[in-house]
Amino acid sequence: MQKPSSITHPGFFHQYIDAVPETDLSDAFNVQLPVINSFLSSISEEKSKHAYAAGKWTIKEILQHMIDAERIFSYRALCFSRKEEKMLPGFEENDYAANSNANDRSWHSLGNEFLIVRQSTHLLFNSFTDKMLLLDGHFNNMSNTTAGMGFIILGHFYHHKKIIEERYL
Repeated sequence: MQKPSSITHPGFFHQYIDAVPETDLSDAFNVQLPVINSFLSSISEEKSKHAYAAGKWTIKEILQHMIDAERIFSYRALCFSRKEEKMLPGFEENDYAANSNANDRSWHSLGNEFLIVRQSTHLLFNSFTDKMLLLDGHFNNMSNTTAGMGFIILGHFYHHKKIIEERYL
């Protein structure tokens, strides 16, 4: 499935979709896995507790946010692929982070969870037919396609990886 055009996804999500260099969704999932593994292994337990300023999330909280968001985005893709007609809710990322308990977990545990969630996400997207990937749905008063949610998932990782590299490391 090819990367969606800018008219098929909400403007806010352009930054995520544009962050994915690959144009094929399946290729993009395959290319990103070693990037994730290398990135996770480059951060120590001690460094994972770091926040670059008061009131900012720690690296652990960012990774937990990526896990939470990937689950939510995958659920949205599943709903779209199954022709759900109801408006799906949004989520308040700061509330999720505040209630995540991420800082009491080990970096290794969070990394393993992210890899398992990603494996599940990849399998989910591999199960979609081309027709399913083109189906659209609605969330938080926005619309997108199943494939668009896949590129958002991939780009969301690149977005936060870049923030961590620029502001935390």
